Amino acid sequence: MDTDKLSSGTCAISRGLAFVGDTWSVLILRDASRGMSQFDQFRTSLGIAPNILSRRLKALTEAGVLEKRRYSERPPRDEYVLTQAGRDFIPIMAAMGEWGRTYNGGGQAMSRLVNDETGEPIKAVVIDQCTGKPLSETPMHLVMPA
Repeated sequence: MDTDKLSSGTCAISRGLAFVGDTWSVLILRDASRGMSQFDQFRTSLGIAPNILSRRLKALTEAGVLEKRRYSERPPRDEYVLTQAGRDFIPIMAAMGEWGRTYNGGGQAMSRLVNDETGEPIKAVVIDQCTGKPLSETPMHLVMPA
């Protein structure tokens, strides 16, 4: 797959996928949104091989969704925190989670978003900012530039 072509093409979906389009990258961002920031935390949570994790963290940092920060000089240790672009990806993961819960939930107890102020569960829905109407209820199609 030519990720350079995808990341510079005319389709916004392919541009987004070029940054975070693999499972490991999305799960790293999920864990970062849960407050994890250190290599070993990601590795333990995901059960991912260190070389794969290193590559994904580097790619996410280069893409601008994570920022690498040094938190210890001796020994040298870095942490990875969400940038604004990374924080803006959280609602996308929330929508993916709702879709997965609906179509692949199988009645199991699953992770969920909870409102920090009320403690109530959040049900993510994607809306059209102009109308406030859920996209799932809006007739639409994708238009590619000529």
